Amino acid sequence: MLVLKTMVALSAFSIAGAALAGPVCTTEPKAKWLTEVQMKAKVAELGYKTIKTFQVSGSCYEIYGLNKDGKRAEVYFNPVTGAVVKANID
Repeated sequence: MLVLKTMVALSAFSIAGAALAGPVCTTEPKAKWLTEVQMKAKVAELGYKTIKTFQVSGSCYEIYGLNKDGKRAEVYFNPVTGAVVKANID
């Protein structure tokens, strides 16, 4: 019975961890990524003018800021193409 409870608990933590993890944005090596300056220019072109945080998160560039409508945004970008992979807008 203890083994079953342990397995259920571990499964729950695995699922929760996967839900909290960011997306996979690319499998390309960092040598092929846009530079931070290039990526910030693309982000601005997409309307994200107020950037509070710009960082590398796993295989993504990630920003926290405001979108063109002034709404809070957490956005993951493909660092090779600059395309939006995932966006959470409040």
